[in-house]
Amino acid sequence: MLAGNIPVQKPSIIVVLGALAAAAAAQPASAQGKLEAHYTVRLAGLPIGKGTWVVNIGDTSFTAVVNGATSGLLKVITDGRGSSSARGTLQNGRPVVSTYTASIKTSKKSDDVTMTVAEGQAKDIKLEPPLEPSPDRVEVTDAHRTGILDPMAAAIVRVPGEAPVLGAEACNRSVAVFDGRLRYDLKLSFKRMDNVKAARGYSGPVVVCEVAFTPVAGFNPNRYAIKYITNQRAMEVWLAPIAGTRVMVPFRFESPTPVGAAVLEATEFVTTASAASVGGATKSVKN
Repeated sequence: MLAGNIPVQKPSIIVVLGALAAAAAAQPASAQGKLEAHYTVRLAGLPIGKGTWVVNIGDTSFTAVVNGATSGLLKVITDGRGSSSARGTLQNGRPVVSTYTASIKTSKKSDDVTMTVAEGQAKDIKLEPPLEPSPDRVEVTDAHRTGILDPMAAAIVRVPGEAPVLGAEACNRSVAVFDGRLRYDLKLSFKRMDNVKAARGYSGPVVVCEVAFTPVAGFNPNRYAIKYITNQRAMEVWLAPIAGTRVMVPFRFESPTPVGAAVLEATEFVTTASAASVGGATKSVKN
C-alpha cells in the first residue's frame, strides 16, 4: 500500500491504495518472495507523485516499506514526502503481530501514525498531531479497532486454497482497514483479466478488481471527498503476482476524480522467488 505517502487530502487515491485487498501478508513457510517496485501517480494525465515499494516475505516474518514524494505540477504547489512501513511475525503463513508506521511531511505540516496490530486488534496507537475532538466526526470505538488490518498488510493479497492465483478468487473479498485515524471497509469484486508490461520486471496477465469504499468511523459524513469516493463504482485495482508465491500485490490503481482520472501504476515491478533446498541453500528466480 502506498497509503499515506503522497501528501494529498484524505481520503484519496493514496489512502485507498493503502488497502486494496484483504487476507494475509504472507505465504506458507515453504515459500519466500521479494518485490521491488517503482510507481508513478498521474492526475488527469499529469505526473503528481512517485514512490517505491519493497516487500519481503519470509518463513516466519514479513516486511513492507514504501517511500514517496510529490513530483511534476504538484511539487510546484507543495513539496512533500512520505513513508509507510509494516513488519511483523507470521504463524502458518499469516501475520500474528505487526507494527505499522506512516509519516507525511510537507512545508506546512506533518502527520505521523504508529500502531501495533495483534491478531486483528489495533493497540498502542500514537498520533501526531493528536486527533482533535469534533462533534461532526463519527467516533472510533474499541469495536472499530477489532478485526482489522493495517493499510500496508491489507495491500498484500494471499490467494487461499488451490484456486488459481491469477483468477477471480483474488478479487472476491472484503477487508476491514484501520490506519490509526480512519476505519473503512473495502469490497473487491472480479471485473476482468488484462495484461501489463513494466519497463523493468513483470510482463504478463493481471487480475482487475472493482473497488468499493465504505467509511465506517473516524470521518466527517458531510465532507465532499467522503461522499464522492463512497459513491464511486469505477475504481479499479490491477493485481500482479510475486513470483513463486500465492501473493498478489497492486500493479495499478485508478479512480475518477472531479478533475480527471487519478492513476497509480508501476514502472518497475521486479519480483524474486526463493525456495529453500534440501541442503539449506536457496535458489532465486526473478520476474
